[in-house]
Amino acid sequence: MNVVETEWWTMALAPEWWADVEEDGTVLVADEDDVGCLEMTTLHKTDGDLGQAELRQIAAAESPAAAGWQAVNCGDFAGWSTRFIEEDAAVREWYLAAHGLLLFVSYSCDSDNRGMDDAAVDALLDTLALSEPAPG
Repeated sequence: MNVVETEWWTMALAPEWWADVEEDGTVLVADEDDVGCLEMTTLHKTDGDLGQAELRQIAAAESPAAAGWQAVNCGDFAGWSTRFIEEDAAVREWYLAAHGLLLFVSYSCDSDNRGMDDAAVDALLDTLALSEPAPG
């Protein structure tokens, strides 16, 4: 099993999945079939932890057209998730937090393939773990 490692978090990948870190730090994750793609962006709160109420407000502000937010736990992270159809794409979004770290995760695929990778994507996100801080 492969592992995606960033400075702040890790996620295990099943053998048929690959990941690429873009220059801006965005992590792209997809499977060999290229059905859909996960896009993961890491943000940091400048002071203190992110509470679930604050995270929910961020989700509503950043994705105002989305509805039906559900509380979720993904590994070491907790937050909010929703799904919707936008043009011809099936989209799932997560706003996840651990301490002062926010992960914005988006999965999109052709609407005809909606649901095909749901179980695999959920399994990937369940392996999210905070990176160990470097020894001081």
